[in-house]
Amino acid sequence: MSTTRLLEDVPATVIPAGTPATLAAGEAVHIVQTLGGNVTVRTDHGLFRIARADAGAIAGLDLDKLDREAGAAVVAGGFSEQLVWDALKGCFDPEIPVNIVDLGLVYDLDIGDSPAGGRRVDVKMTLTAPGCGMGPVIAEDARQRVAALPGVVEARVHIVWDPQWTPQMISEAGRVQLGIA
Repeated sequence: MSTTRLLEDVPATVIPAGTPATLAAGEAVHIVQTLGGNVTVRTDHGLFRIARADAGAIAGLDLDKLDREAGAAVVAGGFSEQLVWDALKGCFDPEIPVNIVDLGLVYDLDIGDSPAGGRRVDVKMTLTAPGCGMGPVIAEDARQRVAALPGVVEARVHIVWDPQWTPQMISEAGRVQLGIA
């Protein structure tokens, strides 16, 4: 994509370790991808994920475009299972330009009524590799997207390892995006 600089110190997550870091104001960053509202950047020190809330620190980044690409439009109407799937399709592994649904990482979706009123949503998902330090970050992104849906009062995302993920689980749409169709 493009190379730019950071306008201020910005919190980030080291990819693939998943550990927190701070990138310094003035540091040169190369924008690798802007999918799902988050930004993956490369620096001289490696790859980092910058959350949407902190993306304003990236000089020249069009935040309105970032939001449009993330599907950040307000959801009209009531709750539906399709809304949950659509929300999950807005979640991306910061290293792979395919959403977690089309990557085949979402194994199960359970929707029920919450004792507190409203909907309860439980998602079972996996990762492309068991040692992926970004797993908790990706799972939290998915949880937040589901929790933001109308009528959802409880959202949980569980990382599971059975069955083990394989590239054959990638959807046809995901294969096209990756150029392996």
